[in-house]
Amino acid sequence: MPVRAVVASGPVADCARAESLVSGIPAGHLIADKGRDTDKIEAMAKERGMGVCIPPRKGRKNPRDYDERLYTPRHLVENAFLRLKEWRGIATRYAKRLSSYYSAVCLRCAIMWAAIS
Repeated sequence: MPVRAVVASGPVADCARAESLVSGIPAGHLIADKGRDTDKIEAMAKERGMGVCIPPRKGRKNPRDYDERLYTPRHLVENAFLRLKEWRGIATRYAKRLSSYYSAVCLRCAIMWAAIS
């Protein structure tokens, strides 16, 4: 699996990098949390032929509908990232090279998989 690096100079909001993260990935739906509820991300997903499953923010003037059934299992993915970041080296990105960091993530995923198998 190729490692995809997105290089940014300084802090950048996730929604500003959404297009480069999603490009080249075939998917039927874009499932994201309320923090990604922007018209730009919605337009980008629809342009790529994806359905949008993002709950609207509380203050959104025109709240859109979303498929709650499709959104519900998303917490499993969030929990997996929380377990992955229990390793301090992964959470703080101590590795100096991308290949070392990727290897640490793969090792942690293998250990997590062995624990549930």
